[in-house]
Amino acid sequence: MSNDGLANALLQACQRRGIMLATAESCTGGMIIAALTDIAGSSAVVDRGFVTYSNEAKMEMLGVSAATLEAHGAVSRETALEMAEGALVHSRAGLTLAVTGVAGPGGGSAEKPVGLVWFGVALAGRPVVAEHRLFAGNGRAFIRSETVRHALELGLHALGEDQALAP
Repeated sequence: MSNDGLANALLQACQRRGIMLATAESCTGGMIIAALTDIAGSSAVVDRGFVTYSNEAKMEMLGVSAATLEAHGAVSRETALEMAEGALVHSRAGLTLAVTGVAGPGGGSAEKPVGLVWFGVALAGRPVVAEHRLFAGNGRAFIRSETVRHALELGLHALGEDQALAP
């Protein structure tokens, strides 16, 4: 399914459940919220998108702790979890999607290579979850596009809409 199809399926799933959606984005710079708001009628379920590219923005807008950033870095499980939780706390959303990663072409390291992205998903009333993916070898645009795709898939999964992901 295309990113447009995934975005539409996620909006419909949120609408059926009567919940709002928000994003907390770093490496995608707002691409996830853009994919959602490109669809007419998205205002029925999209609350807001936090673009928190800098560590300062992560702390100020989402409440990510300085201690977390210092101990684990911006691209980490811990930061993704705090971003997703912070977006839930600082919005009217019942579902939040957070991403933080190394889109490249520079900025990678042995521990955090270009293409490493951490995802956080918060659904009100459930524990926040995080996972990572490595989208390597195809450049910045590919990494960012695949990050959008996977974030949308995670949102559908969180809402129990896995059948929407079937080919």
